Formats: sequence, C-alpha cells, structure tokens
Amino acid sequence: MVDFLYSHLYGFADLGPIGYIVVTLLFAHVTLMAITLYFHRDQAHRSVDLHPALRHFFRFWLWMNTGAPTKEWVAVHRKHHARCEREGDPHSPQVFGLKKVVLEGAELYKAEAAKPETLDKYGKGTPDDWIERNVYSRFTYTGIYLLFFVDIILFGVPGIVMWAIQLSTMPVLAAGVINGLCHAKGYRNFETNDAATNLWPLGIFIAGEELHNNHHAFPTSAKFSMRSNEVDMGWLHLKLLSRLGLAKIRRVANPPELIKAADREQAQATNLDALRAIMVHRMHVLSHYTNNVTLPVLRREMESLGENANQVLGVARRLLSWQPQMLDDSSRRRLSEIVETHPRMKAVLEFRNELKSLWEGAHTSNERLLADFREWCARAEASGIAGMEDFVAYLRSFRAIPEPALG
Repeated sequence: MVDFLYSHLYGFADLGPIGYIVVTLLFAHVTLMAITLYFHRDQAHRSVDLHPALRHFFRFWLWMNTGAPTKEWVAVHRKHHARCEREGDPHSPQVFGLKKVVLEGAELYKAEAAKPETLDKYGKGTPDDWIERNVYSRFTYTGIYLLFFVDIILFGVPGIVMWAIQLSTMPVLAAGVINGLCHAKGYRNFETNDAATNLWPLGIFIAGEELHNNHHAFPTSAKFSMRSNEVDMGWLHLKLLSRLGLAKIRRVANPPELIKAADREQAQATNLDALRAIMVHRMHVLSHYTNNVTLPVLRREMESLGENANQVLGVARRLLSWQPQMLDDSSRRRLSEIVETHPRMKAVLEFRNELKSLWEGAHTSNERLLADFREWCARAEASGIAGMEDFVAYLRSFRAIPEPALG
C-alpha cells in the first residue's frame, strides 16, 4: 500500500529533487530550441532548412508545450519585423509600453494571432498538411492537456509544478523578455531603425534570442552572435545538427570581405559591385564609422580641452547607436549638448548622415549613385577630419559582390 501511494505521489520516474529540476530545465531548453530553430530561424526567416523529421518533432513538442500553431507564431513575428516600433507592431514596448509587453506579452500575441488578415498576409509558406489542419491548429489546447497527464503519470505531484514551468517558458522568456526587455534595455552593436537591444550575458539561456539587436540588423542570418564574446546557443545547436545531417544552414551574416592591404591598389576606383558590397554590409560600415571616426574625434577634442573623456564617450556611444527618432527628449538634448560643446563632432555626424542617405535615398540610376559615392569619398578625404582617410580606404577595400545573373 505504501509503495502504491509513493508511486502515485512521485510518478513512475521517481527522479528525486535534483532529477526533477534537471528534467524541468532540460524540457524548457528543448522548448526554447524548438522556438528559435523551428519557429524563428526555419519557418519565419528561412535561414535554415531543418530535416523533415526534426520539423515534425518540434511541431509536436511546441503543440504540447505552447499550444501555438506554426502559422500563428510566424505571422505575428513577421508582422513585428514589418511594422517594428510603429503602429501595427504586435508587441512593441515603444507602442504599448514596457510594463504591458513584459507582463501581458502572451495576451498581445493572442490578440494579433486572432486576426485573419495577419495570418493571411504574413503566415504564407508555413505547414498546411493534414495533421496541421486537423490536429495542431484545430485542437490547440489538447496538447497542453496531454502534457499535463504525461507529467502527472511520469512525475506525480512534482509533475504539476513541472507542467506549470513548461507552459510559462514561452510567455515569460519569449513574449516577456525577448519582445519586451530586448526592445528597451541592453546594449546595441548596430544602428538599426528600431529599439532592439542585446541582453547578453544576462540571457545566455534564451537560446541566442537575447542577441536581438544583432538579429534585427541581419534578420535572415541563421547566426545571431556577432562579437567574439557573444554566444548564440541556437547557433551552437545548429552547427551540431548540421554535422549530423539534420539541418542545412542557408544564410549567415558574415563580416564584409576586405581586400588585403597589399592588393588595394586595384580597389581604389570603386565600382558598382564594390558599392553593392558596402550597402549590403551597411550595418558594419556605420559601426566602423562610429568606432573609428566619431568616437576618436570626440576623444581628441575632449582631451585637448582637459576634460575626462571616458564617461562622455560611453554616453555618446550609447546615444549614437540609436536612430534620432528612437531617443527620448532627455537623450536627444544630451546628444545635442555633446555636439554643440565639441563643434568638430557636427561635421563628423553630417558626413555620417550623408553617407547613410546614399543607400536610403532614391537615385535615378546606378551611375548617379556611384558618382555621388565617389564625390562623398573625395570630400571626406579632403575634410581634414582625423581617421577619415583611413575610413575611406576601408570602404575602398570592400571585395565586390557581383549582381546576381538573371534567368
């Protein structure tokens, strides 16, 4: 009788306290990997091709652990990228406020997923087979109930807690932390047109999704880490799955290829293919400009005036990583004060904005775009701004990307 009651209290597995914790963390990890590898990188952005067997496993696992059909998740996420930080973004802290997104992120997701127009426009290309139509999309909560009974049978009373933690993985970490905190707190490697940030190393266990600024800079890249000290857990899993033949990596945002210094003579006359490479890698170009022109100029000006540069440089680096429209009034005033106090900065930022406008503006022809770019390079070199000649040499060292052939 005692054995019977014990087996019912602690389930057939009877793992002990440490065992229950380990299994719970393992299940949560599998859920996060399913979200980032299947929902996000495979289905939403097509940066990888998972093996069909692995896709089916992830679909089944997510049906049990989240109740979210593939089409709904993908459609909501694609709309987030299409309308980022603007009206229509399903879960932007800039639109709804940080508190609401962190605490009610799951509700915002459900509200958007219930809109047929969102699913029709942004959910194309997701699974539409028999099991998706008749099981996963039709009985969205059945998998969650099934998970509850499996946890009770296997783990007994502790299974109730395990079940609750399993179900909270996506609402808390994905909907709350990623959609909320990663659009409000953290650091930025790239000057994207949104508020996306990186939370590394605080989010090391969120499958790489915490490197959100990197992802928004290069949405179709299968790899989210950019710095040598950043770790993308999803990418590490992808590399292993690729070696096992269970995944094919389609696109990765690598740093720009540069012509070696010894061979740069041939690159001095930038052509359209080289300019195309610069535009493809424009996020790296802007980051390089900030680190090698803007901040060094500010440092020299401050040191010449006997000012302590470190604190102001840190503030300037942070403010310059945001687009002006994403700064609040206080931050905008602080940046304006730095520029007005150090006049050389104004010319530096004007050159930066002109360069950025080249690839954002509409040109009548490729030849005109190339002529404008060469004219910008000539003025930059003649500006007398420290570091500018080296920056122009950096631009001219870009290895050309030929225009794809038609047909």
